[in-house]
Amino acid sequence: MVVVVVVVADAGSSANVGTDRRREVHIVNHRRFGEAAQRASERRRREDEATRLKDEVPRLESLRLEIEEHRMGGVVPEATHIRRIVVESAPALFVLPCLDRECKEGGHDVTHAILRALVAGETRFEGDHVCAGRLGTGDCNRSLRYVGIATYR
Repeated sequence: MVVVVVVVADAGSSANVGTDRRREVHIVNHRRFGEAAQRASERRRREDEATRLKDEVPRLESLRLEIEEHRMGGVVPEATHIRRIVVESAPALFVLPCLDRECKEGGHDVTHAILRALVAGETRFEGDHVCAGRLGTGDCNRSLRYVGIATYR
């Protein structure tokens, strides 16, 4: 990554030392936020274009996903959360981002596995997925485990 800092005042002035540092951090953060904003925009576009969950599984009344994410080989989850899906408006798309901020091109697309379970009418289902993103020159390999709990009409 190349960071360019332009100093207008005398570089030897102690008043400019902090200013240069803040400008550099701002430029670096702007690039990081730009990449994050681009990924978020792409994710929203895919969600908007996807069919709706209520159309794919008309009998589905509620869906909850219990999610854990582990580092490769880790036993204790680093992050756990519950995602309640608003069935009436949700896209039939289940792509969860990798929780490692340094991961590039990663994430967990569990759409097909979840839709297969829902179409089959399963009330409880489980699965896992390994992130295929990159961390520097190596693979990310973070592991996501989910449990789905569904009710039907």
